[in-house]
Amino acid sequence: MNISILTPDKEVFSGTVISVKVSGALGEFQVLKGHAPIVSSLGKGTVTLVTAGGEYRYYDQDSSSIITGTEKDKTLAFQIAGGFIEVLNNEVSLLARGLKK
Repeated sequence: MNISILTPDKEVFSGTVISVKVSGALGEFQVLKGHAPIVSSLGKGTVTLVTAGGEYRYYDQDSSSIITGTEKDKTLAFQIAGGFIEVLNNEVSLLARGLKK
């Protein structure tokens, strides 16, 4: 499943993942391949991704740069202050605010 994570000023992640876990307004939930269509607001918390392999790009907060990777089963986590997620046909769009280390 493909995911794009955006903040108002940068793209945080773009690529194929096995799963994404987020803090929804009513609690934490996980999105896997074939998930039903959903739109949800997100609360303050962690967005956790597990990569599916193939090329992906992510923002590395320590170096403040974009990293390109291909490793399968790599877990990446981003702290956000809130946002929205949309899942439709194995395409995930996540709009986040307040990206933190």
